[in-house]
Amino acid sequence: MTRRADVQRLLDRAIERHGHVDVWVNNAGRGISRPVSQLTEAEFDEMIDVNLRSALHGMQVALSHFKTRRRGHIINVSSMLGRVPYVPWRSAYSAAKHALNALTASLRLELRSEYPEIHVSTVSPGVVATEFGVHALGGGPDSRTLPGSQPVEEVAETIAAVIERPRADTYTQPGHRQMVVDYFAAEDMGEVESQPPFLTPRPVAR
Repeated sequence: MTRRADVQRLLDRAIERHGHVDVWVNNAGRGISRPVSQLTEAEFDEMIDVNLRSALHGMQVALSHFKTRRRGHIINVSSMLGRVPYVPWRSAYSAAKHALNALTASLRLELRSEYPEIHVSTVSPGVVATEFGVHALGGGPDSRTLPGSQPVEEVAETIAAVIERPRADTYTQPGHRQMVVDYFAAEDMGEVESQPPFLTPRPVAR
């Protein structure tokens, strides 16, 4: 997904097989276990390539097809960390997801007048019960063992619901939207950051 030509080839094969594409979901991603003070340029670049540039390729490639049909749906899978960066060692991952949210909203606004039937949505899961954590750059805890980790099937159901009834922004767990509202509405974000679920930075082995 980080190579535009490969993304274009994926779309071309889908059209060849099915005639057209109705929905494009950008879900490629990789985490990192590195605080800001220890990030290298190579690590930062990889987070941007995998979590942001891949989605940009997907959006632009799918959009060319959707504009021809004047309809379609782009769904970008972001993260709660792209709204509220409460895990400091996910640093560059959170930053990339924040940027993804901005790109998603910008595209939605760009298309709103001329292409009202091309929908652009953000889906923001929390911790999902996959191998995401153990495959993070720098290693990390197994997401499947973390408290409150959400079954993959529930996240898939949320995405399916967004396809059925398009909307701009949605979360996969109850309470997450309110967490975002509380964080950004706070007079002092620092006070919010001193309370759970914000985590204290931990030493990271290099």
